[in-house]
Amino acid sequence: MDVKLLRQLCEIHAPSGNESGMTEFVLDYVNRRSRGWKFHPEIFHGDAFQDCIILKFGTPRTAVFAHMDSVGFTVRYFDQLVPIGSPEAPAGTRLVGNDALGAIECELQYDHEGHAAYRFGRAIERGTDLTYKVNFHSKGDFVESASLDNRVGVYVALKLAETLRDGVICFSCGEEHGGGTIPFLIRHVFESWGVRQTLVADVTWSTDGVHPGEGPVISLRDRHIPRRNYINKICKLAEKWGLPHQHEVEGSGSSDGRELQASPYPIDWCFVGVSQERPHSPAERVYKGDVDQMVAFYEYLMEHL
Repeated sequence: MDVKLLRQLCEIHAPSGNESGMTEFVLDYVNRRSRGWKFHPEIFHGDAFQDCIILKFGTPRTAVFAHMDSVGFTVRYFDQLVPIGSPEAPAGTRLVGNDALGAIECELQYDHEGHAAYRFGRAIERGTDLTYKVNFHSKGDFVESASLDNRVGVYVALKLAETLRDGVICFSCGEEHGGGTIPFLIRHVFESWGVRQTLVADVTWSTDGVHPGEGPVISLRDRHIPRRNYINKICKLAEKWGLPHQHEVEGSGSSDGRELQASPYPIDWCFVGVSQERPHSPAERVYKGDVDQMVAFYEYLMEHL
């Protein structure tokens, strides 16, 4: 695993709605590194794509989606905080951001009704977004950090790009707080290249049926149910691949897949990710070997789907 790259991704401030820092990093990374990739992509970005990025390689059959945003908080009034997505953090967690007066590092608090607030030496400008202060650890077989959801998916997409011959990689925004960018991304992908197959590169919960260290996770369903014929195709390829993998069945939770399914296009989707402990917390944790195998599995799927 390229721990340095994953750490760089985790340390970028990019809550839902304010992903421009991640956009700049990914564009710079692609422009610098793509000279050494096996195949060079066409890059689509700019006003028509908001803060999203599309990389198109060769003659694509399948598109990969990886969201760049994280959970966090928005400053309201009277020291109050409004959640971005569904952050899960204890009182005392350090939050960081910037407003017109400069850099911020404050403390998360809760009132007697469980409403979030901040403690800081001055008032923070209304509308400022805050994320967890990153304390990145790479110890033994595990990586622990804030924002592994979904910097792991972005990491996998960037590693996939090093060898991808035919395919599309979409870096999306806003997933943690209801999405919103998938409709125009999938419209471009479908109408430009006729792509009908998609994979969602993200992280999922560690549960009683899905565990770190047991390989990539194929989600058979979450709150939404993808088309079974497509899921079966991916499961058969996973068996042929021959390396450890897991099947997930959940009744809640979702991903960019929900908007792919709701699109007006005949799009198939499947979530393929890694199991993560302590989701949406300041100390999310993933197994390094799972991430490496996720990269390898995506390379295999993009070649054979």
